[in-house]
Amino acid sequence: MPLKGLTSINLNGIERDMSTLKGKTALVTGSTSGIGLGMAVALAKQGANIMVNGFGDKDAAIAQIKSYGVEVDYHGADMSKPAEIEELIQYTEKRFGSLDILVNNAGIQHTANIEDFPTEKWDAIIAINLSSAFHTTHHALPGMKKRNWGRIINIASVHGLVASTQKSAYVAAKHGLVGLTKVTALENARTGITCNAICPGWVLTPLVQKQVDARAERESISNDAAKQALVSEKQPSGEFVTPEQLGALAVFLCGQDASEIRGVAWNMDGGWAAQ
Repeated sequence: MPLKGLTSINLNGIERDMSTLKGKTALVTGSTSGIGLGMAVALAKQGANIMVNGFGDKDAAIAQIKSYGVEVDYHGADMSKPAEIEELIQYTEKRFGSLDILVNNAGIQHTANIEDFPTEKWDAIIAINLSSAFHTTHHALPGMKKRNWGRIINIASVHGLVASTQKSAYVAAKHGLVGLTKVTALENARTGITCNAICPGWVLTPLVQKQVDARAERESISNDAAKQALVSEKQPSGEFVTPEQLGALAVFLCGQDASEIRGVAWNMDGGWAAQ
C-alpha cells in the first residue's frame, strides 16, 4: 500500500526520511501512462515535484501524482518537435525554479521488415525515441551545471543492448540512446550530474498491450495466452517487469549512493539479455 502523505518512518527506533528528493523537480516525458507514470509516481513518493508530459489521460495522472503531496504541472509538448521541447524545459524551470531530474521516457513503436518499413514511421520513431532525448538534455544541462547537480535517466530498452526482427527503427533508436547516455555521462563526469540508461524488457504498457492484442487476433488465442506467449519468447523469468520496479531503480539512480554510477545501461529484463 502506498505510504501517501508519509514523510518519515521509524525503523527500530531510528527515524528515516522518506522524502529523499524533497525540493527537487523531475520532468518525465511520456508520463501520462505506463513506465513514465510509474517513474513519476516513484519520484513523487520521494518528495520530488513533477512535470507531467504526454498524450494520455493527463488528469488521472496528475491526480495520482498529487496524492503524494507534491507540486505537479503538465506541459503537452510534442516530443517530435524541437521548438516545443525547448518550451517544455523553459516552462519547467520557470514553474518550479529548477529542473533537477530529467527522465527521457517518451516513445512510440512500429513493426515491419526493413523493406516494408514506411519512411515516415522510421523518421517519427527516431525523432521521438532518440532525438527528443538529445533536445531535452541539450536544454536541461545548462541549469544543472549552474547548480552542479542533476540526474538524467534515459529509458532505453533491452533493445538498446540486443536486437529483434521487424524493429529496425526502435532498435536503432534505443541503441543510439545508450550511446547518447555514455557521451552525456563522460562529458559531465567531473560534475554533480550523472546520466544513465534503464533498459527494460517486456513491461505490460499500453504500447506492449497493442502487440499482445495483435498476436491474440493473429493466432486466434486468448489475450492471456498471447501475453504469456509474448513474454516467454524472450524473457526467461516468464514475468513482465512492472513500472513500479523500474521506478524504484530510477529513485536509486537519483540518490547519493548512485553518484558514481555514470554512463551505465542497466537492464531490468527478467534475464533476456543474459541469454
